[in-house]
Amino acid sequence: MIRPLLPRYGLAPDAPLSRLCHSENETWAAGDVVFRLHREGYHAAGEIAAELAWLAALRDHPGVASVRPVPDRAGRVLQHSGGRHVVAFRRLAGRVLAADEDLGRWFPELGAVAARLHAHARRWSRPAGFRRKRWDAAALFGPAAIWGDWGAAPGLDAAGRAVLARLVDDLDRRLAAWGGGDDRFGLIHADLRLANLMTDGAGLTVIDFDDCGFGWWLFDFAAAVSFIEDDPRLPALADGWARGYRRVAPLGAAEVAMLPVMVLARRLQLTAWLASRAGNDTAAALGGAGFTARTVALAEGYLARGPARIWS
Repeated sequence: MIRPLLPRYGLAPDAPLSRLCHSENETWAAGDVVFRLHREGYHAAGEIAAELAWLAALRDHPGVASVRPVPDRAGRVLQHSGGRHVVAFRRLAGRVLAADEDLGRWFPELGAVAARLHAHARRWSRPAGFRRKRWDAAALFGPAAIWGDWGAAPGLDAAGRAVLARLVDDLDRRLAAWGGGDDRFGLIHADLRLANLMTDGAGLTVIDFDDCGFGWWLFDFAAAVSFIEDDPRLPALADGWARGYRRVAPLGAAEVAMLPVMVLARRLQLTAWLASRAGNDTAAALGGAGFTARTVALAEGYLARGPARIWS
């Protein structure tokens, strides 16, 4: 589905084409162009156009380096091939962040980047018809959650299901109390995990806005610690992220106290995602039932100690 598009970008029809990854979407590379082959049925064309509109608006925003779409020779940025949506991006130098490196170095910078993204989203006049998914509690872990049913997670037994059901009740209550006013909820990246952060050694570039939508501002921290929620470094990472955020925008004690709630909400979302995306590279690497068991253990610790002490 990608190869027929290559000439539109000045690439030879027989240019080497390699698959970089298969997670929510498939990512392919040819020359200096990276192609995102969208998951079938996940985003409508209008939703993708909205993502691209935000990327265009961010292009010259100070302090936020982000991936840049590449138009074809006719000036189009959204393609269709084999019934799938395709978007091309300029290939970036550098590497993605990894869990086994010194993340303490990067999380203050990531907090500052998140604050700048949020500041831009608050001020930006979105174009008419702008439509993206809404990442509220129902969408994250409700009965009809966008990424599937956490109750179908591999290896989840009756006891574990009961623990996670208690977690859902707790999260529902706390998030409802937190509210969804403009001071707490707005347009976010929603997937600022390590694999979507590239560095050339000097700074961070944010890639993959595919899940951007309307959610709690603090959820961008939870996304940043995706898959490493039980890492012992988490208190230090949260502290570093908060310090970086405060270099750009206010972040009070009440917001910091909500970070563990957001982390558990994200972990539950990822547990559902694991069940519904079992065939892709990222899900396969997570260990299935082992990931589910660690989710249950996290939930047990959270429910026993409360969000204020979960990392103590």
